[in-house]
Amino acid sequence: MIDFLQVLLQYWEIIILFFIVSVLYASVGFGGGSSYLAILALTSLSFVQIRGIALLCNIVVVSGGTFIYFKKGYFDWKKSIPLALVSVPMAFWGGYLKISQALFFILLGITLIVAAFLMWNAKYIVNETKNIKQHSILKNSFFGGGIGFISGIVGIGGGIFLAPLLHLTRWDSSKKIAATSGFFILVNSMAGLFGQYQTNYNSLSYSFNITLTLLLMITVLIGGQIGSRLSTTKLSPYTVKRMTAVLIALVGLRILWKSFF
Repeated sequence: MIDFLQVLLQYWEIIILFFIVSVLYASVGFGGGSSYLAILALTSLSFVQIRGIALLCNIVVVSGGTFIYFKKGYFDWKKSIPLALVSVPMAFWGGYLKISQALFFILLGITLIVAAFLMWNAKYIVNETKNIKQHSILKNSFFGGGIGFISGIVGIGGGIFLAPLLHLTRWDSSKKIAATSGFFILVNSMAGLFGQYQTNYNSLSYSFNITLTLLLMITVLIGGQIGSRLSTTKLSPYTVKRMTAVLIALVGLRILWKSFF
């Protein structure tokens, strides 16, 4: 109990930020991995812990949303499965690769800047897509594999990259894309986490802040359930997303500056 209170008092700002992020991202079918990484990158936690916590929180947030979308029949499995089949082994490979802390933060900085750009153009995420185009299994596999690999290395689910790409290519309706993105984040986060565990067993076993991780997982579980049940029209997330995009971009630039200079 004493350890719990100490962690709560030490990281209360992070806990509140994680709650806000989980509500907003879950409302549009995302896990929030890019924002979790941006928040955790400003702490003294090791990069191994940062990647692991972000993926665990992703899994917690999108699990509930994926179940809700499944019950409502928003999945097109013929189109979604090729994305996942290639992305899962690629995400595992990305998570399994043993990279240095310096390389991780360079990749993280670049990823956050790209994610911020995509978040700034949030209209692609919430608008209804018209004139749906048919994509080959090969193209879907290419999309899934590339994003899965990047996601596994950095420690995100990849939805922040996948959803805008699917909207821009008129892959399907917005609700089906949100459902597919949530499922994509779920399986990629699990694969990336398993890959990280395989290559960083000792670090994950002996240096992980279990209390903080559990607190953050409980926080995003509550926030994710709230967000999954709210519509984007009720939340009106445009302004919030753009403010978040600016903050993530600044964090990304700060990480890159610190990495190179």
